[in-house]
Amino acid sequence: MDYKKTNAPVNTMTRDMMKLSVDTGNIYETTMIIAKRANQVAMDMKQDLGKKLQEFASYNDSLEEVFENREQIEISRYYEKLPKPTLIAAQEYEDKKLYFRNPAKDKGTF
Repeated sequence: MDYKKTNAPVNTMTRDMMKLSVDTGNIYETTMIIAKRANQVAMDMKQDLGKKLQEFASYNDSLEEVFENREQIEISRYYEKLPKPTLIAAQEYEDKKLYFRNPAKDKGTF
């Protein structure tokens, strides 16, 4: 899922964990699913931001000069305004857009 086009809320909101854990039957397992997806989204966002900011990197050795680049500032502001990875992951889980499986539970089905 593209994190730029998500309908996740920008602000933190309270969620009923009992409703969220209906699929797994375990609150902790549901939390781990959302947490692992949030880590994936965060790494994806970090790599994407790094690639975009790399275009503006200057390789000067002088510490006295600090260059202010408007495009770089705008890109950083855009990423700051995006929903946080945990909110994106929780929204994906609520919308049933996440695929997850527990190998420990699937072990007995072979």
